[in-house]
Amino acid sequence: MGVKGFVEGGIASIVAGCSTHPLDLIKVRMQLQGESHVPNPAVQTLRPALAFQTTTTTTSSAIHIPPPPARVGPVATGIKIFRTEGVSALFSGVSATVLRQTLYSTTRMGLYDILKQKWTDKETKTMPLSRKITAGLIAGGIGAAVGNPADVAMVRMQADGRLPVSQRRNYTSVVDAITRMTKQEGVTSLWRGSSLTVNRAMLVTASQLASYDQIKEMILENGLMKDGLGTHVAASFSAGFVAAVASNPVDVIKTRVMNMKVEAGQKPPYAGALDCAIKTVKAEGPMALYKGFIPTISRQGPFTVVLFVTLEQVRKLLKDF
Repeated sequence: MGVKGFVEGGIASIVAGCSTHPLDLIKVRMQLQGESHVPNPAVQTLRPALAFQTTTTTTSSAIHIPPPPARVGPVATGIKIFRTEGVSALFSGVSATVLRQTLYSTTRMGLYDILKQKWTDKETKTMPLSRKITAGLIAGGIGAAVGNPADVAMVRMQADGRLPVSQRRNYTSVVDAITRMTKQEGVTSLWRGSSLTVNRAMLVTASQLASYDQIKEMILENGLMKDGLGTHVAASFSAGFVAAVASNPVDVIKTRVMNMKVEAGQKPPYAGALDCAIKTVKAEGPMALYKGFIPTISRQGPFTVVLFVTLEQVRKLLKDF
């Protein structure tokens, strides 16, 4: 039964991840808006820190710093990608998505299923919400640690198109991305931002899987709907909304830390997750932590719906195995 849970969760996750990949790419691009808008190379490495420089000198006073570009919404972002990079750009990094779902989501879905079976009351066939959340936290954390290399590669491949041509990494596939990162930046670069990935995954898994199970149980217990497609869609979309609200701030910081370009002999733009959060909030305001929220929820909703609807169908197909 344990292996079966991993297989079912893996199939459903890969289908959901690939079908909603363009929305995830748009979300990443929006989360990076305003991160670096100073064109002068002399001050480029300062990034958001430039916004709260307190010291002034003759040289710095002569530098004209233009205001940040206007923020655009998900539709405008998608149209811009389509016009400037082509329709294929909307699927940049899809190979990394497949690997990420294979490693991360397969692990978290399988572990959650195992814990759910162990912690479900044998008589009432139910599990308290607190245990569902705990199971989600454990499964999400372990899954994220396993899948972090693919996550870093996916973020970089999705964000590459926003960089000037001369600065693009131009990874050809997730294998090329991981190989080059290992050679150029060391093996540890594959786990860059891993603490954020783990924290986000724990929040997403706990809120997403626990919410789905809890809402589904409430719908069935109150006789609002029968156990079918309508119930699965309603419960999964609600779970997607909860997951988006809970995880977006951590997701923004994770995206920026993973995407930062570290030049040899130069200080990294961010010293870590906390430093990134402080610089982002000071430079762009607290609501910057909810950048990309509309595409996040636009992606989390369909992703969660496809995930659980596919999962329920796969379970029916494999029920005799």
